[in-house]
Amino acid sequence: MSITITAFEHSPDGGKGLARDTRVRWALEEVGQPYDVRPLSMQALKESTHLCRNPFGQIPTYEEGDLCLFESGAIVFHIAERYAGLFPSDADARARAIMWMFAALNSVEPSILEIVVARFAEGDKPWAHERLPLVFDRIRQRLRPLAVRLGDADWLDGEFSAGDLIMVSVLLRLRPSGILDEFPTLAAYVARGEARPAYQRAFAAQLAQATAAMSPGA
Repeated sequence: MSITITAFEHSPDGGKGLARDTRVRWALEEVGQPYDVRPLSMQALKESTHLCRNPFGQIPTYEEGDLCLFESGAIVFHIAERYAGLFPSDADARARAIMWMFAALNSVEPSILEIVVARFAEGDKPWAHERLPLVFDRIRQRLRPLAVRLGDADWLDGEFSAGDLIMVSVLLRLRPSGILDEFPTLAAYVARGEARPAYQRAFAAQLAQATAAMSPGA
């Protein structure tokens, strides 16, 4: 059965690898599974055809035979379960990899996403200027224990896993803010993730799609 994922036709990140389809592309590259991409316009996200795949009108979605999934974390979890390469064979190590996936999405990412809210959705509010430093401080409160836990290790728990894939994807969103540079071990951790050949292929694919969409006549 072939795999099809959805992605933005015109990605808001301009091909910087921050859109969540990059996580799914990366996971599929890590496990060596080919996939097709169905690019969607912002209008198409609101139409009934896509809302049947994701009732919240977001990307990515994942289709394989009769299976249709949404939420990037759930999709990566499914890929790691179905194909070898992203979960350790040891049951305890596998449980810890899943733990780190949840930690990335529930403990780390929400505070990072507040930057977007503070700068864009609420940037015109009279209190926006005062709020942003508070957002940054909350992010630092999450990054400090994460940096301590990582220490001088290459990955969070032994070999690279789906936990690292999701965590690196989340931390990448911090790069424009400069906060990541305050934590050299985490910055190096993210750089190791980006250096993986599977990530490079996923990034190149997302960039190629974004570039094609921005070209005249696209």
